[in-house]
Amino acid sequence: MKIHDVRTYRSAEEFPRDEHLAAKLAALATDPVAIEADVEEMIINRLIDNAAVSAASVGRRPVTVARRQAEAHAVTTGGAQVFGIPGSYSAEWAAWANGVAVRELDFHDTFLAAEYSHPGDNIPALVAVAQHTGRSGAELIAGIATAYEVQVDLVKGICLHEHKIDHVAHLGPSVAAGLGTLLGLDEETIYQAIGQALHTTTATRQSRKGLISSWKAFAPAFAGKMAVEAVDRAMRGEGAPAPIWEGEDGVIAWLLSGPEHTYQVPLPEKGEPKRAILDTFTKEHSAEYQSQAPIDLARRMRERIADLSEIESIVLHTSHHTHYVIGSGANDPQKFDPDASRETLDHSIMYIFAVALEDGDWHHERSYVPERAHRPETIELWHKISTVEDPEWTRRYHSTDPAEKAFGARAVITLRNGEVIEDEIAVADAHPLGARPFARENYIQKFTTLAEGVVDKQEQERFLDAVQHCADLSGTELNQLNLQVREEVLAQAPHTGKGLF
Repeated sequence: MKIHDVRTYRSAEEFPRDEHLAAKLAALATDPVAIEADVEEMIINRLIDNAAVSAASVGRRPVTVARRQAEAHAVTTGGAQVFGIPGSYSAEWAAWANGVAVRELDFHDTFLAAEYSHPGDNIPALVAVAQHTGRSGAELIAGIATAYEVQVDLVKGICLHEHKIDHVAHLGPSVAAGLGTLLGLDEETIYQAIGQALHTTTATRQSRKGLISSWKAFAPAFAGKMAVEAVDRAMRGEGAPAPIWEGEDGVIAWLLSGPEHTYQVPLPEKGEPKRAILDTFTKEHSAEYQSQAPIDLARRMRERIADLSEIESIVLHTSHHTHYVIGSGANDPQKFDPDASRETLDHSIMYIFAVALEDGDWHHERSYVPERAHRPETIELWHKISTVEDPEWTRRYHSTDPAEKAFGARAVITLRNGEVIEDEIAVADAHPLGARPFARENYIQKFTTLAEGVVDKQEQERFLDAVQHCADLSGTELNQLNLQVREEVLAQAPHTGKGLF
């Protein structure tokens, strides 16, 4: 890897095009390195993971809205598949609908460094365009490898949340770069597409603050859709604002740390394999990633507490991110409100730890239903929980050493009789360094569990066979990566009313 300095340049300064970050990402996207076996294996795991969480979310209102919008954009030639239903649809709308299905439950993969991300958000747009253009499974895998590499490297080098910019600002460029690899585009076209994608997908983090709405699920899908459209325009010869990151009125100067700051972004050298997907990790539990390890910790600690009503207080000592984003440091009263939205509850470590401590489990539906959040004993326990930032956990969160990097917490539970029970966990059980690292069989189990009752068994088996042979699929066979949902499940989807389309 090579570290690249990225800073603002005045318009009068000499700044060659090939030094622009967008140009370096375009060069990375056109570098025809072989996809290594362990990278291909993980890409297939994430295709399975995305299908699993899409099955679990297919009947939810935001997913239904996005699917019905896509259905209004059916095509008779080419086109892409929309999760759960037959037919062919405009690629950008298929990317939109499938992106919402993947993101809705906050249940797929994650990467955390200087910034936060869900790199699996890249996949729906790449699959849609691959289906639309008749690309092979091997070409799709190469495109996904690029998209993950770009997003992970941007996340390592450029912090967005410090300036209240939403993390999908790294997703538009990564999807555009991945599509460049998938389609075999030239560097100039990819450069312009990356610039357009970034320019159109920067937004504030209010989508993940206070009254968190369903837009949290739509935001990544919107970034993917914008990237598809940016690539289309760039292929037709249209340009982008440049230099998009480094310009005098660019992203760094006005949205991030300003003209005096230099970011350092690691990128593979020419000829170096794209392996960033191996730095990412998926979720065993349907909740924000910082809560994965605390859920496992709560399940472990409950065995040491005979009567939860005897708890006086619980303090979670954790990282800056956990404390200020999903902890009491956010100062969001909604995080203690039993009438809060599901999106808000899955960003409340206080609620999550309370329910996991009571139930010894976590479920993507049962743990969030209103009657669960309204249990008097749960509300009482929930309000006894707080978080504090511990500098050591913050340091480990930002460590570049994979063996030391951690997303956990230390729980201090004080009982009414004065007894103190303490325990800590560094990474979730499903993390590559956790107690039960996720492997292919775990991804398949997650898929079959979430697809049960939603997708017929025969259809599940067909999909699993196809996806595990993805590299061998021809351009006419990529439609096999879509799943058909049982008609009675789709019939139970909520009524959404009539929109414009």
